[in-house]
Amino acid sequence: MDLYNALALLLVTAAAFAYLNNRFLKMPPAIGLMSLALLASLVLIGLAKLGVAPVLNLAGIVGKIDFSAIVMQVMLGFLLFAGAIHVDARRLGQLRWSVGMLALVGTPISVALVGGAMYLLLPWLGLPVPLIYCLLFGALISPTDPVAVLSILTKANISKDLEIKIVGESLFNDGVGVVLFVVLLEIARFGPQEVSVGHALTVFLQEAVGGLALGTALGLGSAWLLRSVDNYQVEVLLTLAVVAGGTALASYLHTSGPLAMVMAGLLVGYFSRSGDILSDKSQEYIDKFWELVDEILNALLFVLTGLEVLVLDIPGRTFGAGLVAIVVVLLARVASVTVPLLLLKLNTAFKPSSRSIPILTWGGLRGGLAVALALSLPDSPARDILVGITYVVVVFSIIGQGLTIGPLVKWLGAGAASAEATQEAEAMATH
Repeated sequence: MDLYNALALLLVTAAAFAYLNNRFLKMPPAIGLMSLALLASLVLIGLAKLGVAPVLNLAGIVGKIDFSAIVMQVMLGFLLFAGAIHVDARRLGQLRWSVGMLALVGTPISVALVGGAMYLLLPWLGLPVPLIYCLLFGALISPTDPVAVLSILTKANISKDLEIKIVGESLFNDGVGVVLFVVLLEIARFGPQEVSVGHALTVFLQEAVGGLALGTALGLGSAWLLRSVDNYQVEVLLTLAVVAGGTALASYLHTSGPLAMVMAGLLVGYFSRSGDILSDKSQEYIDKFWELVDEILNALLFVLTGLEVLVLDIPGRTFGAGLVAIVVVLLARVASVTVPLLLLKLNTAFKPSSRSIPILTWGGLRGGLAVALALSLPDSPARDILVGITYVVVVFSIIGQGLTIGPLVKWLGAGAASAEATQEAEAMATH
């Protein structure tokens, strides 16, 4: 019953905050839910310090929720599939070079820059952390969180092509970041002497290539099954089984579940819209089902992220390090966006406009996935420091960047109606 009580509390809280936000605050759902949960947590912490017994019991219930396990093993696969199935795969394919370069080149650059900078800066703040853990922090914080991006950026009135580019990058650099995190975690657990370059490369290929191959097989297999039936209940159930079974199979095969779900979602979405696989009625039900799953899980995730402050210990020094990390992460994001775009420019006629880099930088949101990865680190003093720093960066990203990305897009003239943004996207699509 403890787990049931925790989940019941989370669901009731999410529903209450969603109502309050929709009725009064009128903020983007992700930002409103997390802001209310964070505010409620701070109030409860204040009451707990006054010794209010029910509040202490409530914190105990929240503490029973394994945030990392729920996000990584349960929510993430469903959220990624739900996001990918609604992405315009044809347009994403036209932007494949820019999306691929941002994910495959930009993410490792950011990991190295963030890890190196934090290794040099943390001792000055009285929080020395081993290099391998700083690189792990770089791996968990560098990928833009597709859940946060999909929830916030798609409502920012950004031009459709820039939106697809950022969303597509977030879907794939999430998988790349998780794979790098797994490889670095192997080194942290067994030591650099015990993990050879060949072993690390094998783990990387098994996770990355294996995840993409599994997702491709699941997507193509799902499309074939969906073609052979015409019953929306069965078709919705098949897509649900793909995510639940595919995530479990990826874990069993030690491949990347996130990459598998992204590929499966993109392929199912592409084939269901480009042929006679689904009837209009079935297409409508599948779209609405996964849209509802996406909204519900998003609400639970952002509320849980806000409530997590109840059980996290973030001392003042760690909070200060988090503020420093915000600057480091944003600067690394600038580099990880600029370098791939410059490489594209050298090999093609692609000419990015002056607005691409600031929007890609500020639109690179971090979310609950980063917190979940930080909480999965082995118990150590370094873990406690990095969890606190990660939480500070995530809260700033969702609330600070999330609230200002819309005004930034408007100020730069890169909204959906911008003719120049459309011309830029067409130039990118050509190459």
